[in-house]
Amino acid sequence: MTRLILNADDFGLTQGVNQAIGELHRAGVLTSTTLMANENATEEAIEIARSTPSLGVGCHVVLVAGEPVLQGVLQPTLGPFLRQLITGRIDSAQIEAESAAQIHLLQSRGLTLTHIDTHKHTHMFPAVLRPVLRAAHKAGIRAVRNPFEPAWSLHATPNAPWIRRTAGTLLRRLEPAFRRIVAEEGFTTTDGSIGISATGSLDAITLNSLLAHLPAGTFELVTHPGYNDADLAKAHTRLTASRDIERQALLVFNRPPEINLISYADLLLSPHTDG
Repeated sequence: MTRLILNADDFGLTQGVNQAIGELHRAGVLTSTTLMANENATEEAIEIARSTPSLGVGCHVVLVAGEPVLQGVLQPTLGPFLRQLITGRIDSAQIEAESAAQIHLLQSRGLTLTHIDTHKHTHMFPAVLRPVLRAAHKAGIRAVRNPFEPAWSLHATPNAPWIRRTAGTLLRRLEPAFRRIVAEEGFTTTDGSIGISATGSLDAITLNSLLAHLPAGTFELVTHPGYNDADLAKAHTRLTASRDIERQALLVFNRPPEINLISYADLLLSPHTDG
């Protein structure tokens, strides 16, 4: 059996991103999204989520390149964050507190969160993963994105930049530790995420290639759709024009009959137990 969670990141970033996510869910494409707790269009995203119970909503924990809920926690870009990580200066208590604050902000507005992931996939690193999972566990969340892309997905992404392919291959060395920590903390996850190396270049050709190669198992397709408008140009993102390309590719999405679209809520009802 092949199950696919089709998730859109960055819900709440701008009104154009919110609009695209709402449209794609109504079109029967997106099953899931992850919401940023403290961005310019967060309030609108919360209202959309509350009025659309069929859309699975998780918390997109922002530890870099965004707006913190607490003060003095986030780094403006990924570089300084990774330097802190490499030199052992990551404060796990601050990460847990910021993660908990972002989760609480969304839950306090009446949202039932299906899962958790992180902006820029920072939870792939053990020093980030444990405090994020602890915050999520205390809030009653039991599912987390597996941010590692399988080798077959990299090969099925014809136009991915070589640097993203290389990074994806090298970072998979962290996956065994990720799976061990996820199991220890009592969480459910998938066999991996696809489309990560295609971030910024996920067009219809790439989408069809990924779906054609999708094996049996449970995977998440990570997408970043949106409308390329003035608000997006001001946002903390390198993805501008590509968001509209992804939106258009997803609008013509033709699900093969052997692929079952699910959300993280469905995953929790019938958890993945392999690996």
